[in-house]
Amino acid sequence: MSLIFVFLLNNTISLVNYFRQTTLVETKAPTLTDAITIAVQQIRRNHEEVPEMLITPQVFEVTNLLDFYYGVTWQVSHKQLFEWKLESATFEDKVKTYFNPARFLQLLKDYVLFLTKNDELSKVILRQHQIRAVEKCVERAHDQNKRRGLIWHTQGSGKTLTMISIAAKLLRETQGMERPTVLMVVDRNELETQLFQNLTAYGLTAKIAESKTALGKLLKSDYRGLIVSMIHKFDKRPANLNQRENITVLIDEAHRSTGGDFGSYLMAALPNATFIGFTGTPIDKLSQGEGTFKVFGLDDDTGYLDKYAIRESVADNTTLELHYALASSKLRVKKALLEQEFLNLADMEGVSDVAELNKTLDKAVNLKNAMKADDRMATIAKQIAKHFQENVEPMGFKAFVVAVDREACQLYKAQLDRHLPADYSQVIISPNAKDNQALKAHHLKPERERELRNAFTQKDKLPKIFIVTEKLLTCFDAPILYCLYLDKPMRDHVLLQTIARVNRPYQDQAGLIKPYGFILDFVGIFDNLKKALAFDQEIIDTVIKNISVLKQAFKVQMTTVATSYLPFAYRRDNQDTEQAIEHFKEKAEREAFFKFYQGLQRLYTILSPDAFLQKFLKDYDALSRLYCLIRQAYHPRIYVDAELTTKTKRLLQQHTDLLDSDLPNQLYQLNAEQLTAFSNSKVSDAIKIITLRKALIKVVDEGLSTKPFLISISKRAEALAQQYENRQLTTQEVLKQFEGLAWEYVQAEAEREKLGLDDKSFAIYKRLQDFKQASETTNTEARDQILEKANDYQSAIKQQAQEVKQLFEYFSDYRYAVEEAKTLRIRLYKQLYSQYAESLVNVTDDLMQLMSP
Repeated sequence: MSLIFVFLLNNTISLVNYFRQTTLVETKAPTLTDAITIAVQQIRRNHEEVPEMLITPQVFEVTNLLDFYYGVTWQVSHKQLFEWKLESATFEDKVKTYFNPARFLQLLKDYVLFLTKNDELSKVILRQHQIRAVEKCVERAHDQNKRRGLIWHTQGSGKTLTMISIAAKLLRETQGMERPTVLMVVDRNELETQLFQNLTAYGLTAKIAESKTALGKLLKSDYRGLIVSMIHKFDKRPANLNQRENITVLIDEAHRSTGGDFGSYLMAALPNATFIGFTGTPIDKLSQGEGTFKVFGLDDDTGYLDKYAIRESVADNTTLELHYALASSKLRVKKALLEQEFLNLADMEGVSDVAELNKTLDKAVNLKNAMKADDRMATIAKQIAKHFQENVEPMGFKAFVVAVDREACQLYKAQLDRHLPADYSQVIISPNAKDNQALKAHHLKPERERELRNAFTQKDKLPKIFIVTEKLLTCFDAPILYCLYLDKPMRDHVLLQTIARVNRPYQDQAGLIKPYGFILDFVGIFDNLKKALAFDQEIIDTVIKNISVLKQAFKVQMTTVATSYLPFAYRRDNQDTEQAIEHFKEKAEREAFFKFYQGLQRLYTILSPDAFLQKFLKDYDALSRLYCLIRQAYHPRIYVDAELTTKTKRLLQQHTDLLDSDLPNQLYQLNAEQLTAFSNSKVSDAIKIITLRKALIKVVDEGLSTKPFLISISKRAEALAQQYENRQLTTQEVLKQFEGLAWEYVQAEAEREKLGLDDKSFAIYKRLQDFKQASETTNTEARDQILEKANDYQSAIKQQAQEVKQLFEYFSDYRYAVEEAKTLRIRLYKQLYSQYAESLVNVTDDLMQLMSP
């Protein structure tokens, strides 16, 4: 693809050099199991093994010819892999729209971002819903007739990145040569996070309005560029501070930022500006200020400019479903007291800010005293510690304890330290000069708090539990956070924002995947969700579900679907094992079982330990062993142990009365003696095919880096496996060919030892021999000359192979140095010409590919 960018900035035209770059696309067959996962693994290997290939490409694509995914280079992970989706579109339509030249150039220019996260530079690419919102907002900013817009994107869907991209696009693509002003209105939590590092990493320079006076001067002076301010800086600012039209105001958390007088002052100060609000939870017909739709949705019939709903987000795996459980009624706040001092208060309806919530709770004296009773907190802390050690820690995740106030944070820390190591937990609160000594002991310097935040986001670092009450309940993104222990009354927007801390997806290279987010409620808020969340029923039903739903789902799966698999799961001997493997020889049957088990394991991992599971444990154990057996049999390159959760592994270790998942009559070494005995064994043909394939994969994986001649065997074995999978060949035909490949390897090893060649020389020897045998042209004069120097034809090829290998060793940098590669090619032509004149280019190309790692 040919690229040329033109930037017009400060009356200067900047051009990048014209160049041509091949896009990196990894394509797998639609019939290949785990095609996308395998493709991503290949992309990751490319980064590790041939990094020079990834110098210029900014994005990569993977496809199984049905679905189409894209991601950014140098940040290869499932989390950063996004599906390119079009409604009612064919695969061809997806490819054509993605690679549309104008759209693709815009993707590279505007939607690949470099950001700072946890003090490390990272590279991201926007999802489709973010790109869509950016383009709509830029269009709205240039619309002379429409001045309002609402971006309704659910919590955790990347609104901050969307805002940054809008600001960058508006400032870079000025219309009419007049540079605009972009004002980002954020809250204090955003200012304390990495927002400004992200702006800088993106290449944006921002003026920070440190005070009301500074903000007024910036607007009065007609500053052009990016300004960042908090909403309260507009308090009592005069009207008409700047009447220019090309001012765009991007307001984060719009449902609360503009709900009071601050919003009125803001809009009066900039009467002709375009105002775009961002929210995951719009306020509509609630008592707290004007509805978000009324303020920002006037110019759109739907009430919003763009919407990305919770249901879409969960389907796209942008966010996860949440599940909750109620703590024992003995620990929960008395229902009458909770309703009297909190839930039934009219001024709590639609509360959108933690500060507002805290003011109300400060008045609820009886409620707070009951919640902070010594016996209650001690019992809850003990239960939290037990639940964390049994449920959360074995999964590899972390947790929040949300306490009713700052004092409760300190009290919970003291209690938790009685049951867990002290460095497991950390209090994160805002310091106050009036704090007593007990609270001051938990004051942190900004640098130390930043270190702890960064450590918390990493799986293998301490702390594992943050104890909070206000800080980190918004604008803290830690995908490793799985569990939230809730002991603070909340409702509406504050509740939704708080529980959204645990809805971020997590998946690492070790195979750890976060299944859901989980909340354990010690207050009783979730006992009446309709009252606690004053939103549409769709939002409530989508965002969070009682964990009893999961128990029922597990029971249904174990008592219905599982019954068809259990006869194969309980195996007594090798014959039963063979029958189980034979039963799953059809791909559709295997895929159905894999999908069933993986869903079952997710449920088990969340629910365990629980007395409810006791009657299902032995069956679940047997199904787990069956899964390992079938997975290893038909997908030998997949490390099945990585697909089992820690809780499942522990269960398998406890039960030793069931057969393990090893294949019967395995080939531990691929040599003539074992291969002959195996071929003559009474094992079924299907088992023989699986065993031979595994044996070939083992020798290839162990020897490919030093034995290039294995490349050919590996490719043919994989192609044969695919033909068998797709039923293009009969079992007998496939078995015959697999036996042929196995004997080819055994004979090649024997031949190499007989010739006395090292692995690389032998690989060259075999390739030259193949070309010689395929050639119909004989050069008798050249052959006679070689035979004069060597005893026979075989020795002649052996000698030439050794000489070719010496050339590759001498020009060892040919893969990176263009001139050296040219010289090597010329020397190979000279070396090979006498014997391979008519196929000289093909032979040389083949050898250079063979010797490349």
